[in-house]
Amino acid sequence: MSSNSPITSTLGDSERDVTGRALRATLLELVDLSLIGKQAHWNVVGPFFRSVHLQLDDLVSMARKYSDKVAERAAALGVSPDGRAKSVAEGSGLPNYPDGWRQDGDVVRDVVGILDDLVHRVRARIDETDKTDQVTQDLLIALTDKLEEARWMWQAQLAGR
Repeated sequence: MSSNSPITSTLGDSERDVTGRALRATLLELVDLSLIGKQAHWNVVGPFFRSVHLQLDDLVSMARKYSDKVAERAAALGVSPDGRAKSVAEGSGLPNYPDGWRQDGDVVRDVVGILDDLVHRVRARIDETDKTDQVTQDLLIALTDKLEEARWMWQAQLAGR
């Protein structure tokens, strides 16, 4: 990461670099999650269409809210946030979401899997930022809380199927 930032950091260079990588990766995946959520939202079909369609809006809202928080935390530390489409496509570790119409049950299973993957990734970053920036760590903990809550609510829909 460049130290030629117009925004200086309160962290040392190595702490800023570790923390910045964690924030940048999280930002890419949250932007991707919001795009996946919209793709699913527009293409869900089936008997539970309406509830899944509306729940996808909630997921997108949460992803967008936290992507802004993560990007602003990065900026506050002198790390330029990058949420461009090309960066998201190249840098997100989330699985590709299929195109075309998707049955509501398949959408629910897809979202649970994506959230499971994302929670594991963010939890690893919680560990990475333990010694570099506890403020960022707190943000990642709060994000994980929301992701796990969303995962539970999505997973609960599979209990009766």
